[in-house]
Amino acid sequence: MTTTPGSRSQGLFAAAQRVIPGGVNSPVRAFRGVGGAPFFVARAAGSTLYDVDGRAYIDFVGSWGPLILGHAAPAVVEAVVEAAGRGTTYGAPTAGEVEMAEAISAAYPSMEMVRLVSSGTEAAMSAIRLARGATGRDLLIKFDGCYHGHADSLLVKAGSGAATLSIPDSRGVPPALAALTVTVGFNDIDAVAGAFRAHPDNVAAVIVEPVAGNMGVVPPAPGFLEGLRELCTRHGALLIFDEVITGFRVAYGGAQQRYGVRPDLTCLGKIIGGGLPVGAYGGRADLLAHVAPLGAVYQAGTLSGNPLAVAAGLAALKALGAGDPYARLEALGARAERGLREAARQADVPLTVNRVGSMLTAFFTEGPVRSYADARRADTERYARFFHAMLDHGVYLAPSQFEAAFVSLAHSDADLDRTAKAAADAMAAARARD
Repeated sequence: MTTTPGSRSQGLFAAAQRVIPGGVNSPVRAFRGVGGAPFFVARAAGSTLYDVDGRAYIDFVGSWGPLILGHAAPAVVEAVVEAAGRGTTYGAPTAGEVEMAEAISAAYPSMEMVRLVSSGTEAAMSAIRLARGATGRDLLIKFDGCYHGHADSLLVKAGSGAATLSIPDSRGVPPALAALTVTVGFNDIDAVAGAFRAHPDNVAAVIVEPVAGNMGVVPPAPGFLEGLRELCTRHGALLIFDEVITGFRVAYGGAQQRYGVRPDLTCLGKIIGGGLPVGAYGGRADLLAHVAPLGAVYQAGTLSGNPLAVAAGLAALKALGAGDPYARLEALGARAERGLREAARQADVPLTVNRVGSMLTAFFTEGPVRSYADARRADTERYARFFHAMLDHGVYLAPSQFEAAFVSLAHSDADLDRTAKAAADAMAAARARD
């Protein structure tokens, strides 16, 4: 059974489908992964979304990760309003860009130099181009189920083995570009070693989400990130951490602080924009010296370093750098995890909850889930029923089994207790229908 959106949402979705492909500007928003039709948002505050029909939802999507302070955080709103009063974009340098780069570099010592862009996709695309330009090599190693944006060479399917070059996963991607990407299983360090052996002296970089977030949350196995670091160093390739999701999320210094592994290049986004479009890539100074205007690796952007995005991001980072918000986020994440596990136990429903700090995924499968292949065994039909039942209870989760849920500092213990009660009711009802 799917949730029926209110009449205003239904009307907007019908209108949207006439002028926007699928009625949405990013595919997962269409609810194709869970069935039914999306609601349309009117406003949000703190931990709560309000749709155009007046319904309220405890929000665990958080605009897919950036809203670690919650919706319409006063400090962020104030910073954006003040910045907008001075102008929305200049196409020229500002002091805020320098302050943002300094703040990022201080939190991420591996990022000795930083270039701001407008999205996580741009950050990943630019970091890969830089890696190829700096090494003079062509091949990229990425991992099954890890998403790094929609650049051509990243939209690929996995091959049949560590040494197999990939085929396109999207129409419009030339096979010749996809063939420059080798895909292997996440947490499979032996497969990575095999890929290096199969392509000696031609791997420019390994790019990885240090905590996978786009197959659902999958933590790195002990030794996996360390193994990537060692293999890249041994073979003269660069290690790129895509911390668009994990950056300032799993720790102030991201996954590289949490796990103690230093990459050569890092991609950031989401939280550093405070809810506005932004991205960044950076790394060792000798590598960033290859970027124009210093070097021959070209990358540019009209809205890069946009003053509104920079102001919002700086306000968010200032809040995260005060006191110990990550202890609170850890406690909230653990409370959410306990609620889901207990609901599944009571309903006798197979459930595996993977969590790192304040990001988590409940997979409807017996555990463990350590790779994309494991995640794909989850019962997506059961998740769809659960999703709609939670929506009926006023709780908004990701409309896909293979996404993360995000807890913010705006969530209260009462929000999480209410969510746990809703999960127990939803799983019990779904179990009764089995």
